[in-house]
Amino acid sequence: MLKAVFYFILIIVLFLIVLRYKEKQSIYFPERKIVSSPAFLSLPFEDIYFKTSDAVELNGWFIPAKDASNTLLYAHGNAGNIGNRLDKIILFHKLGINVFIFDYRGYGKSKGRPDEKGLYTDGKAAYDYLILQKKISPDEIILYGESLGGAVAIDLATKVDAKAVISEGTFTCVKDMAKTMYPFVPSALFVSRFDSLAKIQGVAIPKLIIHSLDDEMIPFSLAEKLFQTASPPKQLLKIKGEHNSAFIDSQEIFLSGITEFLNLKIDM
Repeated sequence: MLKAVFYFILIIVLFLIVLRYKEKQSIYFPERKIVSSPAFLSLPFEDIYFKTSDAVELNGWFIPAKDASNTLLYAHGNAGNIGNRLDKIILFHKLGINVFIFDYRGYGKSKGRPDEKGLYTDGKAAYDYLILQKKISPDEIILYGESLGGAVAIDLATKVDAKAVISEGTFTCVKDMAKTMYPFVPSALFVSRFDSLAKIQGVAIPKLIIHSLDDEMIPFSLAEKLFQTASPPKQLLKIKGEHNSAFIDSQEIFLSGITEFLNLKIDM
């Protein structure tokens, strides 16, 4: 009897170890090598290093736009690094917006290893850099997050002042994603939360939730749930295309939606 109990406990422990590993592998896909930079597009930029409150050194790019009155703090998705976001950076640059994109700990040239608390800390450090070093006013900062980065941007919006927050292709929480990806595993067993659903209720600044109706990774229904839970002012922008390419496939809608949301005076 004791042997059976021992083996049962052992199986449970091994299952939880494998689950923790699979959970982390499902959330973080960092790459160290940065394959390109804004210089490839002939964009002026600053290669910046700054430290978080827990002394982790992060790397980012500040790409200025001529006569810009807004700065977009860009929290990217869970894969690759800042070097994989040039196609979107150039779009924001054309809108006349400064862009400050940074790599989370463990991504690109940033030190450390990624985890949920660390990503939130990284987002706050990037914001503080804009405020303290670049002397940018909070009412000129737009918090922007794609996919997992949306959870970082929404978390940050509960802690700081900003002009607005924009999420693109973002999920509600890990619990809801777990039901989609691992329907036979109790969601309570997952350690990560990234609970944007609970946090967005406390975000008072204007919110724009962008999501593709065709998203094959994060169901559009989660965007609707996030939007319905959010307090006003809020907008939901529906686009078309796959998770990683919808902003290109629906470029006109994507850009015009952001332009109208921010009341930008841009010649589209």
